[in-house]
Amino acid sequence: MRVLITGFEGYIGPVLARTLENQSHQVVGLDTGYFAECCMSPVPRNISVIRKDVRDLTPADLAGFDAVVHLAALSNDPMGELSPDWTYQINLGGSLHLARVARDAGVKRFLFSSSCSIYGASDREKATETSPLAPLSAYSVSKVKTEEGLDKLADWAFSPIYLRNATAYGVSPRMRLDLVLSNLTAWAFTTGKVQIMSDGTPWRPLVHIEDMSRAFAAALAAPRAAVHNQAFNVGADSENYQVKDLGELVRELVPNSTVCYSGRSAPDPRNYRVDFSKIRTRLPEFQPVWTARKGVAEAYQAFQRAGLKVDDLESRNYIRLKQLRYLLDSNALDQNLRWKEAVAA
Repeated sequence: MRVLITGFEGYIGPVLARTLENQSHQVVGLDTGYFAECCMSPVPRNISVIRKDVRDLTPADLAGFDAVVHLAALSNDPMGELSPDWTYQINLGGSLHLARVARDAGVKRFLFSSSCSIYGASDREKATETSPLAPLSAYSVSKVKTEEGLDKLADWAFSPIYLRNATAYGVSPRMRLDLVLSNLTAWAFTTGKVQIMSDGTPWRPLVHIEDMSRAFAAALAAPRAAVHNQAFNVGADSENYQVKDLGELVRELVPNSTVCYSGRSAPDPRNYRVDFSKIRTRLPEFQPVWTARKGVAEAYQAFQRAGLKVDDLESRNYIRLKQLRYLLDSNALDQNLRWKEAVAA
């Protein structure tokens, strides 16, 4: 297939592109460029990138593509708290505009990167794709409403698929340290302290970005009847963890580290375990291979190679909210998060 990856210059994009190219797909990236300079290691330059905001796309931009993998979003709860309206403009409005444009351009398959965070505070043993949704932030609300909007666009020629990813971890050229497992490992590596801000009791399902990429590849390859207008939780049943257990895992694998509870944050209301049996049975080509334990070891080695320092823990190079604030404070973006001057492709 000829596949467009939106949000290509983010955390997941380079890893997903490599996975799809290895399966002989022709990949093109699309990105507005907020995080293009946020790199921990060299980024492959062999893939062409369309430099455009998803809110401004036309059918001509998507002509000739067989599928869209839609990653582009303001990517976490703190960014949503900065301005919920921005999250709704880009994550919801931009996503549905992209989907309509894709449908008009004749794109047949639309893979939406959703999130298990839409389960919020689940009282069930494990949340399935049919469990009640309880989004607790602008970010997760935008994911729910985008799924609802895509459902209305689905027809015989346009197949949206909702991949509800567990909390991501794993090494990427455009590394993030504002995700739980990477954050804990980075604190341990640079300070010797596994810094847990909550009481450590909330549950989180985790998925490595390489396994996430394998799920997208499986959804692209699956027969239409197996995936059309359906949601899939992306992860593995064995990879549901309490944050305190992740802290102990990091302490065990990062030399000379200890677990510290800072008490600086209120109890985290997000608390959910997730059932991943549907993707296992409906997309048998998806075979996750990573565990949190392997992910900590991978991150530790990557931080050694990069020479990660304690100052990096709050650097805009690794914290998406910090980079967005920098672009606003330096007057590069307007109050609708659009570039004031065109960014050179």
